[in-house]
Amino acid sequence: MDLKQIHELIKIVNKSNIGEISIEDKDGKVTIKQKEEQVVTVASAPQQVYNVAPQPQQAAAPVSATAPAPATKAVEKADNYITVKSPMIGTFYRKPSPDKPNFVEIGSTIEPGKTICIIEAMKLFNEIEAEIKGTIVKILVEDNNPVEFDQPLFLVDPA
Repeated sequence: MDLKQIHELIKIVNKSNIGEISIEDKDGKVTIKQKEEQVVTVASAPQQVYNVAPQPQQAAAPVSATAPAPATKAVEKADNYITVKSPMIGTFYRKPSPDKPNFVEIGSTIEPGKTICIIEAMKLFNEIEAEIKGTIVKILVEDNNPVEFDQPLFLVDPA
């Protein structure tokens, strides 16, 4: 097999879904493997930028919504809390329909299997169920807002 034929085979493998091809003839054997690329998905929450009014003797500076906020008692105790995260990308809803009450509130007790929210993805409404027993300490997403995969939704104090 000559070099030109090998180059043609490489082009064919690169353009196809073939992972590997081996060809053997009287001159020898050639194996061509397609390079495996590691797929990395990066998801981030939407960011908002706020402008702060200038203070005397200070220029106005934009402040990012992701800047560290002062710690509150609920956040200080976060070591003991379990974070319930979004299993998918979609729109977060706290209630089954606009005229119904929220699935959970701060202080609500949850158990495995209890619906705690809905995430709409591609016109499908997916009920998200609790996987742990505990009490809702903080709701981290506003109703009717987009969420990313693995984005924290609730803080739960495990029972």
